[in-house]
Amino acid sequence: MTVLKKIFSIFRLSPDYQNRVFGLDLMRALAIIFVVMSHGSMLEKANTDFPWIRLVNGVELFFVLSGFLIGGILIKNFQKTNTFGFKEIFNFWIRRWFRTLPNYYLVLILNIIVVYFGLINEDFSQFSWKFFLFLQNFSQPLVGFFWESWSLSVEEWFYILFPVILASFYFLFRRFKVSKKYIFLYSIFLFLILSFLLRAFYASKFEVDDFWLDVRVFKVVIYRLDGIALGLLAAFIKHWYPSFWYKSRNISFILGIIICYVVLYTVWAPNEFITKVFKISFQSIGCFLLLPKFDSIKKAPPLVTKVVTHISLISYSMYLLNLALVSEVIQANFPPKDECWAWILYFVYWIIVIVFSTLLYKYYERPIMNLRDKLKR
Repeated sequence: MTVLKKIFSIFRLSPDYQNRVFGLDLMRALAIIFVVMSHGSMLEKANTDFPWIRLVNGVELFFVLSGFLIGGILIKNFQKTNTFGFKEIFNFWIRRWFRTLPNYYLVLILNIIVVYFGLINEDFSQFSWKFFLFLQNFSQPLVGFFWESWSLSVEEWFYILFPVILASFYFLFRRFKVSKKYIFLYSIFLFLILSFLLRAFYASKFEVDDFWLDVRVFKVVIYRLDGIALGLLAAFIKHWYPSFWYKSRNISFILGIIICYVVLYTVWAPNEFITKVFKISFQSIGCFLLLPKFDSIKKAPPLVTKVVTHISLISYSMYLLNLALVSEVIQANFPPKDECWAWILYFVYWIIVIVFSTLLYKYYERPIMNLRDKLKR
């Protein structure tokens, strides 16, 4: 029993449950579960599309949730300072980079190794220096190497560009005595409108099938910044209109679910203007409308809280590890021979993802974040 306790203690995270919002942890946990389920379906011969209905896009949930959380931080920092310049922007970037870059670069190097030595069926010629600067899909499609990094590029570039735009608008409008509330709102609308216009006037002219619609439009940075901007809009509404935020949570949730599933079950012809321009907007709006309800869920039974919080904490590590380093390695080196073997591999895939993501979070990701907090103090 003592040995088992020691083994389990290796994986115990012991988070501070009192300072966490269960509903937001639940939203993040669902997002990563949907992503990992999707990537696990690469293990053929098993009907792994459980629960055998279409699920909300996990990455879209991540985008709006990430924008909502970061938006709350930015609003507080923006409100409490009389200036918003390079110092504030740099401090924000440092906090963000301590959170995201160490894990990203570690997993990028691991991807380079497994592809270079032929452990997975990806094209090493598609690797370039751009991956180190998140430029791999800035304006051009990403194919053949570290596919899942596309969404990380979208997030990093948004959080590089938004504070700069916010500071620029603050410098521009404060002389006209425009309130910080509206300066923040104008900055959000710029990102909402910009990506939409780029899809409408440029991406809409692409000739694509379903695969290239996803790669050339929906996974390119300049066309996707509006998803995270919707998350910031949610933070804006909660901060300046808290009563409306709370009172609208139920109807907003129902409407969000309806929009998400209308999008999922609608047939979208890939070369139609509405598909290239509006489909991803509808999807993001559906996820955006789910936020007030998730944000209002403060507690759950202890066991549920522990499981959900654990998955939430390791979600970033799960996202980085699950596809190339687990799913594709299994598929390339242990292809299932029949349905029974495929199901066994599917469960092994989940166990490996959760175990190694927990270890990566506890012994690499969290110590670096703790170092960030010490440096700040």
